[in-house]
Amino acid sequence: MSVARVSVRILDKEYQIACPVEERTALLDAAELLNARMKEIRDSGKVVGLDRIAVIAALNISNELIAERNEEKVPGEEVSLKIREIRERVEKAVGKGKQLEF
Repeated sequence: MSVARVSVRILDKEYQIACPVEERTALLDAAELLNARMKEIRDSGKVVGLDRIAVIAALNISNELIAERNEEKVPGEEVSLKIREIRERVEKAVGKGKQLEF
């Protein structure tokens, strides 16, 4: 596995990061997103200090990730509910000896 040293700039500070060559673009995208979020937080004037800005940005991004993951689960839950409804209808129909209508 080939490793690249990538230079990223976050809030006017430069960081050298080592990462696999094939992940270079993803790292640059992540750094760009983090930099933009941290600038928004800094420019709002509500949070002072690089450490606090970084933590708030990380929490915001983590919250968005969790929300997206939860959104992905919702269709699965809907499918589970539909399957349960169908199963109950089948069991009811079988118990009564009737033909199913879907």
